[in-house]
This record gives sequence, C-alpha cells and structure tokens, in this order.
Amino acid sequence: MVLKRRMAVAGGFYPRYEPDLISIIEESFLDKNFGVGKPFKCENQESRTIYGGISPHAGYVYSAACASFTFFNLFREKIPDTVIVLGTTHTGYSGIALLEEGFWETPLGDIEIDSELGKKIAENSNAIKIDQSAYLGFPHSREHNIEVQLPFIVYCSANKSKLVPITIGSMNFEVLKNIAIDIATVIKSENKDIVVIASSDMTHKQPRDIMNPKKDLEEMRVKDQKVMDSFKENNPEKVFNHARATTVCGPQTITTLMLICNNLDVKTPEVLKYYTSYAKGGGTGPCEYSVGYFSGIMTI
Repeated sequence: MVLKRRMAVAGGFYPRYEPDLISIIEESFLDKNFGVGKPFKCENQESRTIYGGISPHAGYVYSAACASFTFFNLFREKIPDTVIVLGTTHTGYSGIALLEEGFWETPLGDIEIDSELGKKIAENSNAIKIDQSAYLGFPHSREHNIEVQLPFIVYCSANKSKLVPITIGSMNFEVLKNIAIDIATVIKSENKDIVVIASSDMTHKQPRDIMNPKKDLEEMRVKDQKVMDSFKENNPEKVFNHARATTVCGPQTITTLMLICNNLDVKTPEVLKYYTSYAKGGGTGPCEYSVGYFSGIMTI
C-alpha cells in the first residue's frame, strides 16, 4: 500500500481547485507591491548559489506574495532534485520526525517523498526519527505549515522535485545544532541538488487598541526586525533567542535552516521581503489581528 498524506487545508489556506490555485500563485509572483513583480521562470543553470530559504505559511491571500520571493529565488537557478521542508508544529508534536515514503497530495498533483534521502537522514541521526504519526492521523494530519509550501514547490518545479518533510518540535538550541549537522552531513554525501526551506510566520499581534493600532503594530515590527537583523548577521543563536522572545511560530525552523547552511559553507543571508497581513489587507483602519511575513535566503 502506497502511503499518501492527504491535503488538509486546501479550500482554506489556499484554493482547492487547480485553476484557482495556479491563478493565485501566478498573481503572487506578479504582485508589484508585495510580490516579486514578474513571472517565475527557471534559468536552468548548471550551478547553484542559493541553498536555503524562509517562507511563511499563512493563507495565500495574505502570505503568498511574500513566499513568492523565496520560491522565485530557490527555483530560479535550477530545479532542485529534492526539497527538504523544515516544519514547525501547531498541533503539539514534540519530537523531530520525517515522513520517509509515499506521496503528499496537492491540487497540482501528488509530490513524491524522497525515500532514499529521508532514510539516510534518519539513519545518520539520533534525534530525527521516522514517524508517520507526525503526519498521518489525528491530530497531526491537520497541521498546515509544511503543506502550505507544497503547491509552490510543485508549480515551480513542474512537479519534478521530490520532498523530505521534517517536523521539528524541539526548542532546544543544542538539539537543533546536532540535527543540522546530521542533515548537512547527508546532503554533502549526496550527488543531488538539494535545497532547504524553513516554514515560519513572524510575530502575531492582537492590538490592544483595535481602532488605533499604530503603536502595537510598530512594536510588532521592531520585534520582527530584531530577528531579521540577526539573520542578516548570520547569527543563528541570536535569531533563535529573538524569535523565542516573541510569537514567531518557527524559531526552530529558521534556526535549523541557518545551521544547516552554515555547515554546508553557505553563509550569506539575504532578507528579501517583510510585510504584515494588516498591510496586505490595505494597512488602514481598525486592526483586530496582524501577522508578520518574512522571506529570506541563504547563499554562498
């Protein structure tokens, strides 16, 4: 029996039907205010300089334009053989686990799990386990943060890239350092083009004064700026500490991405885009809730 992780948030976080999903992805690339401002096109280069990226995982109406920067850059040079997606958890999974076989359903076609690479990572690590329960069955089958990345991967690769999803429930910096070494060691040993994506939104804020949210939204921006400044410094520990001091929902994914890249001698971070859901929604009037979105890449 072939394992398949069913899509859980299609029709909510992103459109369920292929034409609508393609339309919103293409619109996100073309968005001149919040997105890249031009259509995606792979250049089919022989070599790669961009090995990692940070991408938000909210509803596409708000976050897809920001995510477009990440995917535009990761897939522009060449289509990777495999994409490792580092996922956080909103459903309480406390371990570190990968799904090592089968497929993950998307409206654009099922993306294949890179079983060979996943098994090698698990075999090379004392902390990363093969655990289907982190992806299949209640409650973790409704987790959205890895799933939201997949339509972009399928679209940009024409479904030629494989997937290794890794859910990281640990908030222990030493553990993150160790799994980063484990993953990087396997990547170095492979004759494959592999890129890594960290799935994370930034600060979540419910303004105390809904009718006049300017002060609260500025506090939110300042907190996110500390994370991004630490990212630009290529300081994973500072990123981790600043992110944990606010409501960033993937401190461990961003940090692990940086640590993996540093172990691969990929040590040049670049902030591509930041905005909030409030700004994307118009940026005026009352604000009941706002979330920050950040796109960044790691290059050699």
